[in-house]
Amino acid sequence: MIYFYTLIELSSANVEGSQCDRITVTGQTLSQKIIARAAGRDAVMPGEIVTVGVDLLMAHDSSGPRRWRPRLEELGARLWDPSKVVIVSDHYVPAVNAASAAILQQTREFVRDYGVETFFDMEGICHALLAERGLLSPGMFVAGGDSHTPMAGAFGCYAAGFGATDTTAIAATGETWTTVPETIRVSLNGQFKKGVSAKDIMLTLCRDLGMDNSFRAVEYVGDGVRALPMAERLVLTNMAAELGCETGIVAPDETTLAYLEGAGRSFGSAMLVEWQSDPDAAYLHHHIVDISSLGPQIAAPHSPANTDDIAQFTDVEVDQCYIGACVGAKDEDLRMAASVLAGQTVAKGTRLLIAPATTGVTQRAASDGTLATLTEAGAIIMPSGCGACAGMGAGLLAEG
Repeated sequence: MIYFYTLIELSSANVEGSQCDRITVTGQTLSQKIIARAAGRDAVMPGEIVTVGVDLLMAHDSSGPRRWRPRLEELGARLWDPSKVVIVSDHYVPAVNAASAAILQQTREFVRDYGVETFFDMEGICHALLAERGLLSPGMFVAGGDSHTPMAGAFGCYAAGFGATDTTAIAATGETWTTVPETIRVSLNGQFKKGVSAKDIMLTLCRDLGMDNSFRAVEYVGDGVRALPMAERLVLTNMAAELGCETGIVAPDETTLAYLEGAGRSFGSAMLVEWQSDPDAAYLHHHIVDISSLGPQIAAPHSPANTDDIAQFTDVEVDQCYIGACVGAKDEDLRMAASVLAGQTVAKGTRLLIAPATTGVTQRAASDGTLATLTEAGAIIMPSGCGACAGMGAGLLAEG
């Protein structure tokens, strides 16, 4: 069951001139705290437009160098801090034609000419690599040239996607402007049934909250969140983009610190106290999801909001299955697929394509036998990258 109710925030901005203008809301959500820190402020309020310093800027081969170079050259500008810029080639990899190859060449030349210190060339999807390689930490303000940049919010970051013009300005100055969002608080309670994952929660939220939540953040809380491994938390925050939110965020806990330590980053427990929402923080809505009652979900054409329980879909012929994209081809996803396909064969007339999220995922799946199970069933393994998901590589569908 899913419940929905609204919290009303009082502020002097809304009731100026009345007795209520003496009422102030002192509590800050986690998103507000991070924005305030990045803006050099003690606190910020929803609706304010502030200038913030960016801790990490990420772009890929489609959104970054080929867009940035002509503008930076016209301005006579360099990167404000090459150590804080991450470039990833993941959209046009491997090159499928001369145009794709030229874009990858432009990307490599930019990295060389502008002294970018962190460059992942055909090593996987940008969002997955930021997490896997330990480049994220609680409290960071992360800007990315891709709509799914909120994925980094699983580490307690404020992470948002920006267009090419904005990221060019960030690349040159290290700063950007942002509107402080209102926050939707989503509580996940209960335990997952077999075959249900964080993706099913997000498809349900797309249906129930809609996909037009601009100038809002979504913060995930509750026992259901705390029980999730980092890989599944990344799904919750990544798909804040499908909700139309500015970002998605999960407050750090011991699971976060353990993951970061495994990625080569060690932090003290004091960070767990610092980067939490205040108990008296004000939220736009509080949405409660009983995940114990949730079954596997299917998003039918032509929108993630057109989601229903798998039981509602029968006798649907499937031409092609694609296990890929930034939330669909993690270690756990490949293992789940292998558990279903063990001893089975892909149906005649159906294609199964698998593009692991990173080369690291491919290596681990190869070493533990997961890839063998998948390929024996008839799966076709493709290079790590955005490929068919972004409509720029192998796995595209024919008309109709």
